Amino acid sequence: MKLSSDTLNVLKNFGTINQGILFKEGTELKTVSTHKNILAQADIKEAIPQEFGIYDLNNFLSVVSLHKDDTSFEFDPKHITIKGNKGRSKIKYRFCEKTMIVIPPEKPITMPEAEISFKLSAEDFDWVLKAASVLASPQIAVESDGKKISVVTLDLQNDAAHTDTLEVADGNGDSYRMIFKTENLIKLMPGSYTIAISSKGVSHFKNNDVALQYWVTTETGSTFNKAA
Repeated sequence: MKLSSDTLNVLKNFGTINQGILFKEGTELKTVSTHKNILAQADIKEAIPQEFGIYDLNNFLSVVSLHKDDTSFEFDPKHITIKGNKGRSKIKYRFCEKTMIVIPPEKPITMPEAEISFKLSAEDFDWVLKAASVLASPQIAVESDGKKISVVTLDLQNDAAHTDTLEVADGNGDSYRMIFKTENLIKLMPGSYTIAISSKGVSHFKNNDVALQYWVTTETGSTFNKAA
């Protein structure tokens, strides 16, 4: 079998969330961060033929990249053979036991009722992350005064820190500040997202262009006030 560039890009992104990954038979890829605060899921075009674990996903992808564009894969119970260089190279890469890696839960995640929802364009998402990097903002918050929804880069431990406020949508009367760690949001693949946030502490980021979605926890200090 072969893996498309889209699938390899998803795997590169997943490698920023968790060092290891458990491939499951079928067309769905999932990963979860070590602290269980980011869960990612993607639907891919290829069908994975069997379950197997990779301990170091980034190393595996580096090995795959050695063969450029003619890479193909063959499987046996303990290894994946990475073939390339016009069929002359065969790298045997050993699987790991799934007990050696942090794996996502078997059951699908149940998203609580989301009181907050809006769309964030790829350009705005890129702007927010760049602003957070340049301003050294450890947190990113989704805020509303009831009239407008804004995404704010900030440092909750430093009132004198630089901030950026970007209006992204109209409010619905509710007021809130839902806080995320910047280090978590930078692990999402660039793109346009439909975002849903629950006051119960979990959010859903659904990519509008590819079959990719993330669930990210909000942080302590988040507040939500329902409109009267």
